[in-house]
Amino acid sequence: MSIKTISPKQLHGIVQSGQDVELIDVRTPAEYREVHVNFARNVPLDQLDAAQVAAGRAGSEQPLYVICRSGSRGKQACEKFLATGYTNVVNVEGGTQAWEQAGLAVVRGKKTISLERQVRIAAGSLVLIGALLSLFAHPYWIALSAFVGAGLVFAGLTDTCGMGMLLARMPWNQVPKTSSSNPTSKTETCPPASKTSCCS
Repeated sequence: MSIKTISPKQLHGIVQSGQDVELIDVRTPAEYREVHVNFARNVPLDQLDAAQVAAGRAGSEQPLYVICRSGSRGKQACEKFLATGYTNVVNVEGGTQAWEQAGLAVVRGKKTISLERQVRIAAGSLVLIGALLSLFAHPYWIALSAFVGAGLVFAGLTDTCGMGMLLARMPWNQVPKTSSSNPTSKTETCPPASKTSCCS
């Protein structure tokens, strides 16, 4: 079954019309704290219990909307819901990045490094370490670089990333409970962003 999608402007129009909208943000707590849609609530992908969320929405005819950074993790979350038999779920195209680029309201907090950037840093570091160790320690260390490369190919083919899921659980990607209501956070309407990412 194909995953239903909606553009940020379409979703914003629904909100403006006065309809009740439930939007879950499946990024890490640290990413959510940095910037998020003003009415989204955080349910990290690695902690998402799709069956439980679906059960809590029993009787609701309104769709459940899902957003992430740029759409990829939102798609994975939708797949989790579809696997439980819950089909009334919609992924926000382009994620929070697209929402910002559309100039729609967001809440801003403490800066963080996105999970996608963390994956690139970790993968690149492991490949470099494997290459250096194979040159200066033992040729067998090249297997480390090959393993990481194979993992990236698998991630690309399946649109899932084990390294990303592992990094999402790291302490620096979590937020203390008291920080969820950060008094320094503010809602603002952002101009279109000038930077784009090569990763989804």
